[in-house]
Order: sequence, then C-alpha cells, then structure tokens
Amino acid sequence: MNVTENTVWAVMAGGLLSLVLLTAIDAVVTRSMAAMRSLLLITAISGVCVLLSGLPETLFPELPPRLGVVLKAGLGPLAGALGLRLLGIWIGGYREDPIVYRITISGCMSIAAAGVALMVLAALAQPEQYPHLLVLTAALTAIPALLCLLVALRAAFLGDALARWLVLASLFLLAMVSGLYLRALDVAGFGLGMWIFTAASAVVFVLIVMVLIVQRNRTNRDLARLARLESGNDPATGLPTGARLVSEVEHTFWRTGRMHGRCVVVGLYLSNLYELTDPMGRSIDSQILSATAARVRRAAGFRCAVGLYHPRCFIVAFSVERGRVMDPGALALRFRSMVSQPLQVVTSDNQQQTFVPQIGLAVLTVLPHQVPVQDAIDEAEHHAMDDIRHPVPRIADDLHTTLPAHRGLAG
Repeated sequence: MNVTENTVWAVMAGGLLSLVLLTAIDAVVTRSMAAMRSLLLITAISGVCVLLSGLPETLFPELPPRLGVVLKAGLGPLAGALGLRLLGIWIGGYREDPIVYRITISGCMSIAAAGVALMVLAALAQPEQYPHLLVLTAALTAIPALLCLLVALRAAFLGDALARWLVLASLFLLAMVSGLYLRALDVAGFGLGMWIFTAASAVVFVLIVMVLIVQRNRTNRDLARLARLESGNDPATGLPTGARLVSEVEHTFWRTGRMHGRCVVVGLYLSNLYELTDPMGRSIDSQILSATAARVRRAAGFRCAVGLYHPRCFIVAFSVERGRVMDPGALALRFRSMVSQPLQVVTSDNQQQTFVPQIGLAVLTVLPHQVPVQDAIDEAEHHAMDDIRHPVPRIADDLHTTLPAHRGLAG
C-alpha cells in the first residue's frame, strides 16, 4: 500500500474516530441505555472499517498475520449482527413491525453464530486458505447490509420519515462493504479513486447512522416526557403546574427561609390568550403558551421556580438574599418588556397571524416563614388580574391589608 492510499485510510480513520467521540459525548450527556447502544454500534462499525482498510498492518507490521485474519473473518459479521439487532429496536420493536422485528432477531443470532464459526476456522486454517475465508466473510457481511436496505425501504413505505434517510445510508453501506472487502482481498484492477469512494462512503454512512440514532433517541425521550405529564407538567410549555408548581414554590420558600431572606413572587396574567381562534383546532393557543413560557423563562433566569398556575397565569418565585436590595419596579418592567412583544403564530391552514400579548403583572415581596405558599400564589394571581384594568403594573407594597392574618407580605 503506497503513501497516498495510507493517507486515504488515515483520513477515513480520523473521521470515524471523530464520530465515535461525538457519540461518546452524547452518551455521557444523556446517560441513557439507547445512547450507550449507539456508541457500541458506531464504535464496532468504525473499528471494522479501519481493520479492513489494512491500516493496522501498515502502522504495526509486527502484528501476527493470523491475528489479523481472525479479526477480519469475524468482526465484520459480528458488527453486522449487532447492527441488525439495534435496527430492530430503532424501527420500533415488536409493537411497530412484528415480522421485521423477528427477522432482525433471527438474523442477528444466525450471523453472529456464523461470525464466531469463521473466527474459529480462521484460527485453524492454513495461510493459503485465508482468501477463501475472507470471501465467505464478505458474503456473510453483505447479508445484514441487504437486510438493512430492505427494512429501511419497508419502514419508509409504511410512513417512517427517518427511514428515508436510512435507505440512503444503506446504499452507502453496500458501497462501503464492497470496497472494504475488495481492499482486504487485495483484488487487482481497482485504483485510488475506488478507495477514496470507499472511505467517503464509510464516513458518510456512519455519520447518517449516528444522526438518525440520536434523532430517534431524542424523539423517544420527548414521548416519554409527554407520557409522564400526569406528574405535573403542562403539555404545551413543559412548565410545572398544579400541585407540582406549589411544591416547587414551597421549596423556594423553604430555601429562602433558611437563608433568612425574602421571596419575590411574580404573577403574570395573559388576558387575551384565546383572542385568536382556529376553527381547525387549538394549535394557536399552544403556540402562544409555548412562546410566552420561553419569554417568561428568559426574563426570570435560571435560579427561580417558574410554573403555570392555570392556562392564563404564570407564577415565578425568586429568592432574595438577606441584605440585598431589589427594585420591584425594574423587575416588573423587565417582565413586561420581554413578554409583551408581538409574536407570529401559524394557523392550521398555514396562515400567519400576529398576536400581541396583553398582560397583567404583579410583584409581591414575601417573608417566607410568615406567609403560606398558596396564599402568596393566589395573591399574585389576583393582583395580576387586577392589573389588566390599570395602566401601571401592580407592585404590592402593603399586602397585609389584603391578607390581615399574614403580616409577612410586605414591600
């Protein structure tokens, strides 16, 4: 193998290593079993590509030839078997397509067993038998590649949008398998152009597979999150609501009380949420709530509790350290300036409309040990609703007049 070919395979190895590292980062960040499976698959495919390219023998000429043949004979089919197993999971498992799922499982077990058998034969074979074993290995590895293409075509035909990209990836997979085994068998008649195409096919295939796996894992996580919404999250905004919101505000009160500080409770009432109506559904309301929730989060920052008390009322609870001075007027102005900006919504018939939020705002300063959380939330809501009828945000300076039993609400 000349220097130019070495460069081609080295570039391929570098690209594959980069993709393995990206997959590893995703696995560390998400800490999920699905991400770990994808890391195992990407690592296995990348390792087989580098092995079949002949780069290890070039870099380490002292490696035993028999060891290289044993690895080339078995790792390709084993990686293909792993890919089939994970492909069955990726398409949705038994629930989505029972027939294909059974095929992927049986194919995985059969190809894995055949791969192990080829490794044993390679360990016992004579050097002149090595090319015949690699031909068998190439044929065996082509089976999961073809199955991947057929499964992707079926899934795309049945409506899986991501499977269309898997069809494209399968074509690159077939080109990659063909080129790498031609290189491993040292078949004459193929030049540098063929090896560049093979190396590029390997990197593109692994890249597409990595993106498809990450996208499907993310979709599954979102579905799992939506399935757990009964635990207290609003479906449109993801914000805590009901008892969970009260619990988070209680925790903010408790933490602030331990620091001998004060709590600031902000009530934001979106009076015209249902101003725009969509005869085809409620998608406009969800868009408005999602955009407003994002603006409220930006205005509030990260060190606070943000929730949706009911569809029109957002509640935010801050901790103010002892001795720190906070300007309620400036806080109210920040919320009002960020939340009341017009936003564009799209109707079910793809028509754009402009929505101008009309908000009422209230800022309450609370002594957490003296005021029940529920009373503070209710008071913030009532003052925010009253602010709709007043031109200036309601800043609570003497709330003890409205809650005579709780003198801890003070400005």
